[in-house]
Amino acid sequence: MHFRVDRAVRRPRIRSERPNDTTMIQVRPAAVAGMFYPASPQELAREVDDMLGQSAGGSLAPGYPKALIVPHAGYVYSGSVAAEAYDRLRPARGIVRRVVLLGPCHRLPVRGLALPDAAAFATPLGQVPLDREAIASLAGLPQVVVSSAVHAEEHALEVQLPFLQRVLGEFSLVPLAVGAATPAQVSEVIERLWGGEETLIVISSDLSHYHSYDEACAIDRATTQAILDFSTGIDHEQACGATPVAGMLLAAKRHQLNVELLDLRNSGDTAGGRARVVGYASFAFWDGAPAFGEAHGRTLLAIARNSIEAALGVAASRPLPDASWLKPARASFVTLTQDGGLRGCIGSLEAHRPLGEDVSHNARAAACSDPRFAALTAQEVPITRVEVSVLSTPKALAFADHADLIAQLRPGVDGLILEHGGARGTFLPQVWESLPDPEQFIAELKRKAGLSPSLSTAKCGIRRYHVLKWKEPVSKVEKA
Repeated sequence: MHFRVDRAVRRPRIRSERPNDTTMIQVRPAAVAGMFYPASPQELAREVDDMLGQSAGGSLAPGYPKALIVPHAGYVYSGSVAAEAYDRLRPARGIVRRVVLLGPCHRLPVRGLALPDAAAFATPLGQVPLDREAIASLAGLPQVVVSSAVHAEEHALEVQLPFLQRVLGEFSLVPLAVGAATPAQVSEVIERLWGGEETLIVISSDLSHYHSYDEACAIDRATTQAILDFSTGIDHEQACGATPVAGMLLAAKRHQLNVELLDLRNSGDTAGGRARVVGYASFAFWDGAPAFGEAHGRTLLAIARNSIEAALGVAASRPLPDASWLKPARASFVTLTQDGGLRGCIGSLEAHRPLGEDVSHNARAAACSDPRFAALTAQEVPITRVEVSVLSTPKALAFADHADLIAQLRPGVDGLILEHGGARGTFLPQVWESLPDPEQFIAELKRKAGLSPSLSTAKCGIRRYHVLKWKEPVSKVEKA
């Protein structure tokens, strides 16, 4: 391997036969724990989880983003904006194994893109090993150098790691501090590390710095529009990470990714005054349209029906389609009806297995294991209509009292999970069709959870989710 090395540090020892081994090789310690984010592991995990839980979540999308742009200020200022992007990565857990992380240099200048002379980065949540195999693939690129001094106190990359640790679990890291380089040089490095579904690219950048609130809003709106237009002419007055952002835009355009603005705010909106603010935005880059469509629904319905027919001996079991969007973990429900009446409904409230497997399992359980009904028979299969619902991540719903909760509900849209003690119940949004009155909806939900409808709502925890649903056409189902 041939990297230019900062004279202040030694040449890195890379053991390609054990690419993630950290034995006898230095660990880059957390530099800004206790300043930009909590130093206590428990407090840090709780704060990150709270920000993820309070994020808007956005619309349901197949798969997960290939790349993100996220801000890097202290969590009190920009953490909630970053969380809007990281929340989209929940389905990537267990699939993404490598994160390529690029951000600007704030402490020391450097020519090119600097790797650290280390085998791991540490945060209060644990160590993240560097991906030695991926780093080795950069050998020969003259713009890639090695400098631990550049990384030693740099916060732009470090503050992203706790989010990634909480969302992804285990992964390896390629951290690159971007100094004096061209967008084309950055793009060349990103291309070398592009990989497949196992690789995520994260660009760390804030937007404008220290303008008045109104002036910053205008500047940042123009910058976000430039990013949405794949314009690489952004300068460092608009974004401190302009160079890695522009390099990402070049690569994203080459790969025909779609870019989505997730959040745009500044410190005047989050935790500071409005005389001099810093701007923050989060973006997601998707390989394909960031939305489910009818074709996805047809596939899920086919999986559900085949699972039921195979369980009842009506048809042979078919393997799940080899589609990438079926592999991320998603929560689903499968509902069976006959002549409009419920015949079975089983599902998952939390994502814990790949979507294709979850739908197959829940379809079989709805037909054979719903305790409210006798198992479906082979004779009933032709007259049974199948519906598949895919759930968003449930989000805690804050409310002052019962009246405030009722005022916040969105009939026909909200699915709710109500919890009290060890009791829990849920209603899918479809239940609004038979219980359109919010007061009755909540009362019956308490009853379903095994609670008294008179129990104080203020004593209950409420989480809200929404669904995408697909139902077989009536023409495919025989009349009883």
